[in-house]
Amino acid sequence: MNNQDLLNIARDFGSPVYVYDAEVIVAQYERLVAAFAKAKNLRIHYAVKALSNISILKLFKQLGAGLDTVSLQEVELGLAAGVDPKKIIFTPNGVSLEEIELVAKKGVQINIDNLSILEQFGSKHPKTPVCVRINPHVMAGGNANISVGHIDSKFGISIHQIPHILRIVENTGMTVNGVHMHTGSDILDIGVFLYATEILFETAAKFKALEFIDFGSGFKVPYKEGDVSTDIEDLGEQLSERFNNFCISYGRDITMAFEPGKFLVSEAGHFLAQVNVVKQTTSTVFAGIDSGFNHLIRPMLYGSYHGIKNISNPEGKNRFYSVVGYICETDTFANNRQISEITEGDILSFSNAGAYCFSMASNYNSRYRPAEVLWYNGKSHLIRERETMEDILKGQCDIQLDELIVV
Repeated sequence: MNNQDLLNIARDFGSPVYVYDAEVIVAQYERLVAAFAKAKNLRIHYAVKALSNISILKLFKQLGAGLDTVSLQEVELGLAAGVDPKKIIFTPNGVSLEEIELVAKKGVQINIDNLSILEQFGSKHPKTPVCVRINPHVMAGGNANISVGHIDSKFGISIHQIPHILRIVENTGMTVNGVHMHTGSDILDIGVFLYATEILFETAAKFKALEFIDFGSGFKVPYKEGDVSTDIEDLGEQLSERFNNFCISYGRDITMAFEPGKFLVSEAGHFLAQVNVVKQTTSTVFAGIDSGFNHLIRPMLYGSYHGIKNISNPEGKNRFYSVVGYICETDTFANNRQISEITEGDILSFSNAGAYCFSMASNYNSRYRPAEVLWYNGKSHLIRERETMEDILKGQCDIQLDELIVV
């Protein structure tokens, strides 16, 4: 997919618009599978929260992936995409026992991350095997906002509470068929991640009916030229060997599982927006686009970097621009970024827009959420229509108001 293809998509489907390149998704999935090829058994659960369009879920089903879900609605999306419920894992946080029970009825693998719910579920449904999510107290991710394995995290059951888990299992007669951890996003130090896996192996050895160990994900992708990323091949080599050795000591082969989201779809995504206005102030040149953090919140929420190219004028002379949106808030995508010369009407392409972009979009300022397009087999396919005023009003109740009574 080249600049002209992207320009054609902006012309055909309007802007702003999200575009996903299926070829890149497939290549990332195959790269991950190849990295862990030496592991005895491997299963990839795609993290639905990263990009939940049903066409994307169908693509992962076609590749043989399962799904990692965090809500009843994500489970239902996966089932609607035709994914086998046995290949879906449900890893919620802070949800009610009732929601977990509803999911369990669908035949999905349950993953529980707190002692209270574990005991309640085990007491009521001892014949339903569950996975337990462990907090290894290791911060392997690079950003404190997206690292979830540290000691103060709300996610997982502390490794210091393993005796409590074992007591619950014994008292209820329930079966733990998996152990899981997720240390956070943007893993750079493989050594730290491997240290966390050793903690998980030690924990896993305490459970005698395991079918799998889920190592989470958080693999970092590059956001700009020269950026560092997780060396997935090196990690695959080292962790596969350790996993196989664990299977030998455990006495039987079990499955190695991962739940990548960003790693699989981030680099496949482009967000296209049109420049509404170029505004010169005393110190800054602003390029104001027909979007805002209602469509791409990551720069404002996490300080995330997204490359920006002027695909209408790719060979133009580089100038400094601050790219901002049309939301009635500060919604800055980039400060003093070098971009080829911009004029009003140009189309800007934001890279790494496949993960946590549409899925975190909103109707703030009553703006419509954009369309989504999948580039598949050399053609563009609309996979979500742009919203309309009907979508904004849907679900709102237009009550008849009596004459205002002033007290």
